[in-house]
Amino acid sequence: MAIDFYILNSLQQMEKITILLVDDHKLIRDSWAFVLNSDPRFQVIGETGDGNEAVFIAKDKRPRIVLMDINMTPMNGIEATKLIRKFSPESKIIGVSMHSMPTYTRKMLQAGAAGYVTKNSTKEELMTAILEVNSGHKYICHEVKDNLSKDTIEEEDGKPGKQELSLRELDVMEHIKEGLSSKEIGLKLGITLKTVEVHRYNILKKLKLKNVASLVNYMNLHGM
Repeated sequence: MAIDFYILNSLQQMEKITILLVDDHKLIRDSWAFVLNSDPRFQVIGETGDGNEAVFIAKDKRPRIVLMDINMTPMNGIEATKLIRKFSPESKIIGVSMHSMPTYTRKMLQAGAAGYVTKNSTKEELMTAILEVNSGHKYICHEVKDNLSKDTIEEEDGKPGKQELSLRELDVMEHIKEGLSSKEIGLKLGITLKTVEVHRYNILKKLKLKNVASLVNYMNLHGM
Protein backbone atom coordinates (compact mmCIF):
# COMPACT_ATOMS: atom_id res chain seq x y z
CA MET A 1 0.00 0.00 0.00
CA ALA A 2 2.86 2.37 0.84
CA ILE A 3 4.35 1.88 -2.65
CA ASP A 4 0.99 2.50 -4.33
CA PHE A 5 0.50 5.69 -2.29
CA TYR A 6 3.99 6.89 -3.23
CA ILE A 7 3.35 6.30 -6.95
CA LEU A 8 -0.02 8.06 -6.78
CA ASN A 9 1.48 11.00 -4.88
CA SER A 10 4.29 11.30 -7.45
CA LEU A 11 1.80 11.30 -10.31
CA GLN A 12 -0.27 13.99 -8.64
CA GLN A 13 2.80 16.20 -8.37
CA MET A 14 3.50 15.92 -12.10
CA GLU A 15 2.18 18.62 -14.41
CA LYS A 16 -1.23 17.50 -15.58
CA ILE A 17 -2.23 17.45 -19.23
CA THR A 18 -4.96 20.08 -19.56
CA ILE A 19 -7.87 19.13 -21.81
CA LEU A 20 -10.77 20.93 -23.50
CA LEU A 21 -13.80 18.79 -24.38
CA VAL A 22 -15.84 19.75 -27.44
CA ASP A 23 -18.95 17.70 -28.23
CA ASP A 24 -22.57 18.71 -28.76
CA HIS A 25 -23.85 15.91 -26.48
CA LYS A 26 -23.57 16.84 -22.81
CA LEU A 27 -23.75 13.23 -21.66
CA ILE A 28 -20.65 12.43 -23.71
CA ARG A 29 -18.80 15.44 -22.31
CA ASP A 30 -19.74 14.46 -18.77
CA SER A 31 -18.57 10.88 -19.38
CA TRP A 32 -15.24 12.00 -20.80
CA ALA A 33 -14.74 14.49 -17.96
CA PHE A 34 -15.43 11.82 -15.33
CA VAL A 35 -13.04 9.32 -16.91
CA LEU A 36 -10.23 11.81 -17.53
CA ASN A 37 -10.46 13.65 -14.21
CA SER A 38 -10.31 10.28 -12.44
CA ASP A 39 -6.79 9.85 -13.82
CA PRO A 40 -4.10 11.96 -12.07
CA ARG A 41 -2.36 12.62 -15.39
CA PHE A 42 -5.25 14.64 -16.84
CA GLN A 43 -7.29 17.72 -15.98
CA VAL A 44 -10.36 18.86 -17.90
CA ILE A 45 -10.30 22.67 -17.85
CA GLY A 46 -13.23 23.41 -20.13
CA GLU A 47 -16.08 21.93 -22.12
CA THR A 48 -18.58 23.08 -24.72
CA GLY A 49 -20.94 21.80 -27.39
CA ASP A 50 -20.37 24.77 -29.70
CA GLY A 51 -17.49 25.07 -32.18
CA ASN A 52 -17.39 28.88 -31.97
CA GLU A 53 -17.21 28.80 -28.19
CA ALA A 54 -14.50 26.14 -28.37
CA VAL A 55 -12.28 28.56 -30.28
CA PHE A 56 -12.73 31.28 -27.62
CA ILE A 57 -12.09 28.85 -24.75
CA ALA A 58 -8.96 27.49 -26.42
CA LYS A 59 -7.67 31.00 -27.06
CA ASP A 60 -8.29 31.96 -23.42
CA LYS A 61 -7.23 28.81 -21.53
CA ARG A 62 -4.64 27.35 -23.94
CA PRO A 63 -5.34 23.65 -23.26
CA ARG A 64 -2.62 21.21 -24.23
CA ILE A 65 -5.18 18.82 -25.74
CA VAL A 66 -8.56 19.45 -27.39
CA LEU A 67 -10.91 16.49 -27.91
CA MET A 68 -12.93 17.67 -30.88
CA ASP A 69 -16.19 16.21 -32.17
CA ILE A 70 -16.71 16.65 -35.91
CA ASN A 71 -20.47 16.78 -36.48
CA MET A 72 -21.57 20.01 -34.81
CA THR A 73 -23.54 23.04 -35.93
CA PRO A 74 -23.29 25.84 -36.86
CA MET A 75 -19.49 25.39 -36.88
CA ASN A 76 -18.30 21.83 -37.39
CA GLY A 77 -15.21 20.33 -35.80
CA ILE A 78 -13.05 20.68 -38.89
CA GLU A 79 -13.65 24.44 -39.10
CA ALA A 80 -13.14 24.81 -35.33
CA THR A 81 -9.88 22.85 -35.56
CA LYS A 82 -8.49 25.25 -38.17
CA LEU A 83 -9.31 28.27 -36.01
CA ILE A 84 -7.94 26.77 -32.80
CA ARG A 85 -4.68 25.94 -34.57
CA LYS A 86 -4.57 29.58 -35.65
CA PHE A 87 -5.36 31.21 -32.28
CA SER A 88 -3.88 28.59 -29.93
CA PRO A 89 -1.16 26.84 -31.98
CA GLU A 90 0.30 25.10 -28.92
CA SER A 91 -2.99 23.23 -28.40
CA LYS A 92 -2.97 19.77 -29.98
CA ILE A 93 -6.27 18.48 -31.34
CA ILE A 94 -7.65 14.95 -31.45
CA GLY A 95 -10.71 14.38 -33.61
CA VAL A 96 -13.38 12.23 -31.96
CA SER A 97 -16.24 10.99 -34.11
CA MET A 98 -18.73 8.21 -34.67
CA HIS A 99 -17.29 7.90 -38.18
CA SER A 100 -14.52 5.40 -38.87
CA MET A 101 -14.27 6.26 -42.57
CA PRO A 102 -10.76 7.43 -43.57
CA THR A 103 -12.17 10.49 -45.33
CA TYR A 104 -13.07 12.10 -41.99
CA THR A 105 -9.65 11.30 -40.57
CA ARG A 106 -7.86 12.87 -43.55
CA LYS A 107 -10.01 16.00 -43.35
CA MET A 108 -9.23 16.44 -39.65
CA LEU A 109 -5.50 15.90 -40.14
CA GLN A 110 -5.47 18.35 -43.05
CA ALA A 111 -7.21 20.89 -40.79
CA GLY A 112 -4.39 20.58 -38.27
CA ALA A 113 -5.45 17.77 -35.92
CA ALA A 114 -2.73 15.48 -34.59
CA GLY A 115 -4.91 12.48 -33.83
CA TYR A 116 -8.21 10.75 -34.48
CA VAL A 117 -10.25 8.24 -32.49
CA THR A 118 -13.80 6.99 -32.92
CA LYS A 119 -16.50 6.83 -30.29
CA ASN A 120 -16.13 3.04 -30.44
CA SER A 121 -12.60 3.37 -29.07
CA THR A 122 -11.96 2.19 -25.52
CA LYS A 123 -11.10 4.63 -22.74
CA GLU A 124 -7.62 3.08 -22.72
CA GLU A 125 -7.14 3.92 -26.39
CA LEU A 126 -8.44 7.46 -25.82
CA MET A 127 -5.87 7.94 -23.06
CA THR A 128 -3.14 6.48 -25.24
CA ALA A 129 -4.08 8.92 -27.99
CA ILE A 130 -3.86 11.86 -25.56
CA LEU A 131 -0.45 10.78 -24.27
CA GLU A 132 0.93 10.15 -27.77
CA VAL A 133 -0.33 13.44 -29.19
CA ASN A 134 0.83 15.36 -26.12
CA SER A 135 4.31 13.90 -26.70
CA GLY A 136 4.37 15.28 -30.22
CA HIS A 137 3.32 12.13 -32.09
CA LYS A 138 0.41 11.44 -34.41
CA TYR A 139 -2.21 8.90 -33.37
CA ILE A 140 -4.87 7.12 -35.44
CA CYS A 141 -7.11 4.60 -33.67
CA HIS A 142 -7.14 0.92 -34.60
CA GLU A 143 -10.63 1.01 -36.13
CA VAL A 144 -9.66 3.69 -38.67
CA LYS A 145 -6.36 1.96 -39.44
CA ASP A 146 -8.29 -1.22 -40.25
CA ASN A 147 -10.53 0.71 -42.66
CA LEU A 148 -7.51 2.36 -44.27
CA SER A 149 -6.10 -1.10 -44.92
CA LYS A 150 -9.41 -2.26 -46.40
CA ASP A 151 -9.52 0.76 -48.70
CA THR A 152 -5.98 0.10 -49.90
CA ILE A 153 -6.84 -3.51 -50.68
CA GLU A 154 -10.00 -2.48 -52.54
CA GLU A 155 -8.10 0.05 -54.63
CA GLU A 156 -5.48 -2.55 -55.55
CA ASP A 157 -8.31 -4.90 -56.59
CA GLY A 158 -9.85 -2.19 -58.74
CA LYS A 159 -12.83 -1.69 -56.44
CA PRO A 160 -14.11 1.78 -55.45
CA GLY A 161 -12.81 3.15 -52.15
CA LYS A 162 -14.63 5.45 -49.71
CA GLN A 163 -11.83 8.00 -49.47
CA GLU A 164 -12.87 9.76 -52.73
CA LEU A 165 -16.08 11.13 -51.22
CA SER A 166 -16.36 14.65 -49.79
CA LEU A 167 -17.77 15.31 -46.32
CA ARG A 168 -20.96 16.75 -47.80
CA GLU A 169 -21.39 13.64 -49.96
CA LEU A 170 -20.97 11.49 -46.86
CA ASP A 171 -23.65 13.55 -45.11
CA VAL A 172 -26.01 13.04 -48.06
CA MET A 173 -25.27 9.30 -48.01
CA GLU A 174 -26.24 9.04 -44.36
CA HIS A 175 -29.61 10.66 -45.04
CA ILE A 176 -30.19 8.50 -48.11
CA LYS A 177 -29.70 5.45 -45.91
CA GLU A 178 -32.31 6.88 -43.51
CA GLY A 179 -34.75 6.83 -46.43
CA LEU A 180 -35.10 10.60 -46.82
CA SER A 181 -36.05 12.12 -50.15
CA SER A 182 -33.82 14.65 -51.90
CA LYS A 183 -36.13 17.44 -50.77
CA GLU A 184 -35.97 16.27 -47.14
CA ILE A 185 -32.18 15.97 -47.33
CA GLY A 186 -31.96 19.51 -48.68
CA LEU A 187 -34.00 20.85 -45.77
CA LYS A 188 -31.90 18.91 -43.25
CA LEU A 189 -28.58 20.12 -44.65
CA GLY A 190 -29.71 23.61 -45.66
CA ILE A 191 -28.93 23.14 -49.35
CA THR A 192 -31.07 23.28 -52.51
CA LEU A 193 -32.82 20.32 -54.10
CA LYS A 194 -30.61 20.69 -57.18
CA THR A 195 -27.45 20.54 -55.03
CA VAL A 196 -28.67 17.34 -53.37
CA GLU A 197 -29.32 15.77 -56.77
CA VAL A 198 -25.82 16.72 -57.92
CA HIS A 199 -24.35 15.11 -54.81
CA ARG A 200 -26.41 11.94 -55.37
CA TYR A 201 -25.18 11.73 -58.96
CA ASN A 202 -21.55 12.25 -57.94
CA ILE A 203 -21.77 9.65 -55.17
CA LEU A 204 -23.05 6.97 -57.54
CA LYS A 205 -20.47 7.94 -60.16
CA LYS A 206 -17.53 7.88 -57.73
CA LEU A 207 -18.54 4.55 -56.21
CA LYS A 208 -19.43 3.11 -59.64
CA LEU A 209 -22.92 2.18 -58.50
CA LYS A 210 -26.13 2.15 -60.56
CA ASN A 211 -28.87 3.24 -58.15
CA VAL A 212 -29.86 4.06 -54.58
CA ALA A 213 -30.57 0.41 -53.74
CA SER A 214 -27.01 -0.57 -54.65
CA LEU A 215 -25.74 2.45 -52.67
CA VAL A 216 -27.59 1.36 -49.51
CA ASN A 217 -26.28 -2.17 -50.01
CA TYR A 218 -22.76 -0.74 -50.36
CA MET A 219 -23.11 1.24 -47.10
CA ASN A 220 -24.41 -1.81 -45.23
CA LEU A 221 -21.57 -3.93 -46.60
CA HIS A 222 -18.95 -1.42 -45.43
CA GLY A 223 -20.56 -0.70 -42.07
CA MET A 224 -21.33 2.90 -42.97
